[in-house]
Order: sequence, then C-alpha cells, then structure tokens
Amino acid sequence: MKRLLSYLKPHKWSMLLASFLVIGLISVELYKPIIIGNAIDNYITDSGQIPLAQAYEGIFHAGILYALMLLLGFCFNAANMWLLQNVGQSIIYRMREEVFTHIHSLSVGFFNTQPVGKLVTRVSNDTEAVNELFTQILVKLFKNTVKIVGFAVVMLSINVKMALYSFLLIPFVTALTFFFRYMSRKAYRITRNRITELNTFLSEHISGMKLIQIFAREKEKYKEFEHKSEQLFQANWREVMTFAVFRPTIYLLSVFAMVIVIGSGSASVLNGTVSLGTLFIFIQYISSFFEPIQELAEQFGTLQSSLASAEKLFSILDEKPEIVNPENPKPVNIQGRIEFRRVWFAYEKDDYILKDVSFVIEPGEKIAFVGATGAGKSSILNLIGRYYDIQRGEILIDGVDIRQIDKDVLRRAIGQVQQDVFIFTGDIKGNISLNNEAISREEIERAAQIVHADSFISKLPNGFDESVMERGSTLSAGQRQLLSFARTLAFQPVILVLDEATANIDTETESLITQALEKLMEGRTTIMVAHRLSTIQHADKIIVMHKGEIYESGSHQELLQREGMYKKLYDLQLVEE
Repeated sequence: MKRLLSYLKPHKWSMLLASFLVIGLISVELYKPIIIGNAIDNYITDSGQIPLAQAYEGIFHAGILYALMLLLGFCFNAANMWLLQNVGQSIIYRMREEVFTHIHSLSVGFFNTQPVGKLVTRVSNDTEAVNELFTQILVKLFKNTVKIVGFAVVMLSINVKMALYSFLLIPFVTALTFFFRYMSRKAYRITRNRITELNTFLSEHISGMKLIQIFAREKEKYKEFEHKSEQLFQANWREVMTFAVFRPTIYLLSVFAMVIVIGSGSASVLNGTVSLGTLFIFIQYISSFFEPIQELAEQFGTLQSSLASAEKLFSILDEKPEIVNPENPKPVNIQGRIEFRRVWFAYEKDDYILKDVSFVIEPGEKIAFVGATGAGKSSILNLIGRYYDIQRGEILIDGVDIRQIDKDVLRRAIGQVQQDVFIFTGDIKGNISLNNEAISREEIERAAQIVHADSFISKLPNGFDESVMERGSTLSAGQRQLLSFARTLAFQPVILVLDEATANIDTETESLITQALEKLMEGRTTIMVAHRLSTIQHADKIIVMHKGEIYESGSHQELLQREGMYKKLYDLQLVEE
C-alpha cells in the first residue's frame, strides 16, 4: 500500500481537493434530513400555532433549500468523480507504461520462463484492478468512514438515547464485516489466479491453433479450456455468493435497527419527549447509516483484490535485468573484430554449453559454425549480442569487452536474421523499418530490391503498404524470410549474424537469397550457423563445434582433406540428398 500511495505524490493537491469535496458532499447528505425534520416540526406538527400562509411559505422555503442541497451535492459529486477519474487514469497510464518499459528491459532468459498470457494479464487486467484503488476505493473508504462518524456525531448531538438505540446492532455488523473481509479476500485471490491461468491458456493455444488442427486435438483442447473456464466460473460464483449473503444480511440488520428506532422513537413522540421531526431525521439517518458500513466491507474486499494485483505488478517491476548497462560505458567505433577468449557459458549453473572456447574473427571475415544440435552454435550468436552474460572468459568487440559497451550501441551494430522470423501486425514497409523514422521509404525499397523481396512485394495489391496480419500469417515462410533479410539490410549493421537464415526457403528462393547474401555480406563481419553445409562453403573459415568445444576449424577444402568430423557431416548430407 505504501508503494502504491507513492504514485499519488504528483497528484496530492487534486487528492486534497477531492477530500474536501467528499466532506462537502457528506455535509450536504447530513443536512438534507434536518431540513425536512425541521419543516415537519415547525410547519406541519405546529401548523395550528402559526398562520397557514406562513406554514406554506416555510414549507416552500424548505423545499427550495432542499433542492439547492441536491444541486450542491450533485456539483460536489460530479467534481469529485472527475478529479478521481483524471487522477486514476493518469496513474494507470504511467503504471502501464512503466510495466511495459520494464518488461522491454528484461533479459531474454526471463521470457524463456514467463508465459506471454501471464505478462499480458499483468499489463492489462491487473492495472485495471489497481485503477479501481485510485478512482474509487481510497476516496470511498475515506468518504464512508467520514460518513459513519458524521452520522454518529449528529445523531448523538440530536438525541443521545435514540442514538444509542440505533447503535445496538453495530457489534453484529462489525463481526459480520470482518468475516466478509476474510471470505472475500480468499475469493478475490482465487479469481485473479484463475483469470491469469485462462489468459495464459488462450494466448498459447490461439497462437498454436494450426498445430492443434494438424494433429486434430480440438476436442481435447476444448476439454482443457472447459476445465479452466469451469474453475474461473466457480471462483466467480464463490465471489458472487459471498456478496449475495453479506448484502441481504446487512440489509436485514438495518431493518431491525429501523424497527428499534421506530418503536422507541414512536413511544417517545407519544409521551412528548421527542418531536416527530426528530424521529423522521433518525429514520432517514438509520436507513443511510448501514449503507456506508456495507460499502466499507465490500471496498475492503476490492482493496484486497487491488493489492493482490499490485503485488503481481510489483513482482514484474522488481525483476532485475540480468544484462545491465555499464555505469561508464567505453566509447567504441565498432569495425567488426570479434574475439572469444577462453569463454565458459551455461544457461543453468555448472551445466556448461560452451567450454573454454577461443577464436578471432577479423573485420569483414565470413565465419560459419557447424555441429550437432546442442553443440553451442546458437549460444555463440546469443553471446555476441550480449543477450546472456558469460560465466568466465572475455568476449571482445574491437578490443573492448562487450560488458563495457553500451547495449544499444552494441546491438545496433549487429544485424541478426533468425530461422523463426517474427512479423508484426501492420504493413510491409513497417515490418522492414520496424517504424524507425530514420529509415526512409527509398531505403526500405532499396533494401527489399537488393534481397529480391520486391519480387513478391510488387505483386501485392498495395505493394509496400499492403497490410500484414499477426505473425505474417498471410505470407509464406519464404516471403517472411525475405522480409527479414530486407529488415536487416535496412538497419545497415556492421556485423551480420545468420542463424539458419535459409532453412525455410525453397531452392528457387534460396538461389535469389544466395545472390543477395553476397551483396549483403560485402564489407561486413559475417557469422553463420547452418545445418546445410552447401550454404556455407564460401565462408573464409568454418568452425566445427562438438559438445561445447571447438573440434576443428579451417576452410571448406581444408576440412574435407583432414577427413575429420566435418568430412563425415558433409558425406552424410551428400548421401541424404
């Protein structure tokens, strides 16, 4: 709560004004029954003692005053709601941006363990739950507390005996409220967890719908969804039933309190110790007295829900990026010289993927890594972009340890083409430039032309302005890969990383890409990982990885003459082809 309230600091004057408006609103609500009660005593029950015209005039003035109080109450309430919504939306806007920006700063390893649906729930559902705290709960807690105290003080000031009669059932209401708080807290927590689980399931299975249909698993997945939906239904039902029992019980207690007030008050009116107007005031107060108590209990439950959501948001914000920028980054003009010095790396403690790996790539060289799955090839690519940090050794770019280079400077110098190309919803040109305004339309079209992506873009109805669906579902695998090449070229990297870049491309498209790669690699340090050895024969050096270590290295012809592991891999692929 303390951490949440810190978001109110920039809005302290608005919240102070909202508090004064609440006090004004409550004062109006307290005064309205008194206006009618006084009118009853002065102009109705005593109408025989004053002229009829004066009584009518007094009642008319009381009505005007009551109407003015209604108008004033409306103004207070409207201004208060406007202030609170403005403050709440401003805070949630800031919090949503803070969470999303922080997610962007987290390391790749974090996203390997966090479901996308869970993160979406944090940024959307949980921020909305916290929004309730700022726009409704805090001020309503204040409002209802002041209202209860206000009712109690005014009732005691009017008639102590009747006030005490009115308070007889307060202990029962208090006990019921605490019990409701306990039950609602559990219900809210379960509901929030079920929502997260369902969102995670939906995100994953809608993304993988094609695979589900390929293996005809629709019925089984529907049963899984039905089970999770049933769990959410039960959680919501438990929450609803908690309110369904609490609200009528509070209402029943308020009716009992009303019976006590009417019974004791009527006797007092008959014996002349209490006026009829005073009895009316107490009847009005007692009908409103239990309402804020009921709301307080419900708001405490909602408060628990908001705090639970805030706790989940803060758990994301408290995640520390594994890869952090150096405090004083070293300036470096990246030319493309890469050196690994006795590098040891593990994703998990002591389970080393790379073991004492050392090599040097000179600027403009074309180096290829080959080897069996799990040999450490892709890990080397991840380490060059510093998506993970090594445990031992050094990785140097132009003689500077990459841990001492600003991350943005380092990654802007590296262009990476992956096997699994990600395409964003938008249009063709936006997917090439990633909406980078520094890249002109001419540069986008030129990049597409060089990698021959224009061969299919020109056939689209809207060309570079053609809309693209989520993940590029309307494009073929080869077309998506061509866009990836155009994207990389448009950013003009110094170092080019190709991770199975031609794996999803047919033979005809591969011929085009091979020609484009020659232009793309000119003057750039190029690092390639490929299983198809025919695509890397032109490399200056081929490094063969085996169980995290460099097994052998040399040019294509040199490695064939050695008749080592590379020769075996090459012969095996010749047989398969």
